[in-house]
Amino acid sequence: MLSEKSRPIIEATLPLVGSRIGAITADFYSRLFAAHPELLDGLFSRSNQRSGDQQRALAGSIAAFASHLVNNPDTLPEKVLSRIAHKHASLGITEEQYGVVHEHLFAAIAADLAEVITPEIAEAWTEVYWLMADALIKLEKDLYASQANSKLWIPWRVTAKQPAGTDAMTFTLEPADQTPVTDAKPGQYVSVKVQLPDGFRQVRQYSLSSTAGNSRVFTTKLNDGGEVSTALHAGVEPGDILEISNPYGEITLREGDGPVILASAGIGCTPTASILRSLAESGTRRKVLVLHADKAMENWALSDQMTADAVKINAELQLWLENPQHGSKEGFMSLREVDLPAHASLYLCGPLPFMKKIRDEAISAGIPATRIHYEVFGPDVWLAN
Repeated sequence: MLSEKSRPIIEATLPLVGSRIGAITADFYSRLFAAHPELLDGLFSRSNQRSGDQQRALAGSIAAFASHLVNNPDTLPEKVLSRIAHKHASLGITEEQYGVVHEHLFAAIAADLAEVITPEIAEAWTEVYWLMADALIKLEKDLYASQANSKLWIPWRVTAKQPAGTDAMTFTLEPADQTPVTDAKPGQYVSVKVQLPDGFRQVRQYSLSSTAGNSRVFTTKLNDGGEVSTALHAGVEPGDILEISNPYGEITLREGDGPVILASAGIGCTPTASILRSLAESGTRRKVLVLHADKAMENWALSDQMTADAVKINAELQLWLENPQHGSKEGFMSLREVDLPAHASLYLCGPLPFMKKIRDEAISAGIPATRIHYEVFGPDVWLAN
């Protein structure tokens, strides 16, 4: 909990730090990579650094966490922390790295706010940082301990590479050694590490579109602006070995017998497809509503899998296409066009604007925020929501 000594200081300085946090985080990353260039090899995404997404994500997480402590000094924002911890664990973040981040982050804060910062302000913000860091360290230790093995990266062999819609590819992998395999839950993801032509390694998270058995199945979209998907499409073939993480992600199918709504757009169908498959394999009697939006039918990467699974459990399937065909609706998804079942839980994945719109419509329709579960890939710039 935030101390009574620090709370008024954080409350008074939060507007200033919030207004400067973007510049501070940009300077922080410059300092961090100057001192530790090895962190760009297999940990931090160069694409996200170039786009500024990583800087905005860090700024958003600090601002959201500090704001929560000011308004709720005796609690922590568990949902935000859980999401970050799962992402960190999938990247193999270690406890020692929090000290490295602290050193360079607070050097950037001191430089940017040199004219106004005092020892008391620095002490209060140090308390905020370590409250967040210690909470994440504990969560990440628990996540690591929950795995069937203690490895951060495990070799898996590609056994199949198949086209999946326009510019998408599905990869199937099997264990390449005797490392015990953690059972993945529907909706979870793995991090995939690849070596690029310039010798650097880069990492990206991909949802598992199927969690059956000891295989790992994920689908990637080529035109996503990232280096990893491009490398997978262009340079990885069956027989190759990839390093992947254990499965992580807290947006998984909750137990119960209430209705389930699966809403996705574009390649965001991968986690909802995994949840749908698990429901189909279990022969669920829950009412299931599958909603998907895409550019055209040929762009829907997992159309065959999701259609077949929906038929198996008599799930209702509604489709929105910018170029309508096969009985689809035209344009963009809107829950205002859907008869939503009462007491339903909503699982949501897709581009950020899509998820914000559908989440807002779901809340307006009476679905409580506690029953809306969404997955954000790439740097999480939606942390305050």
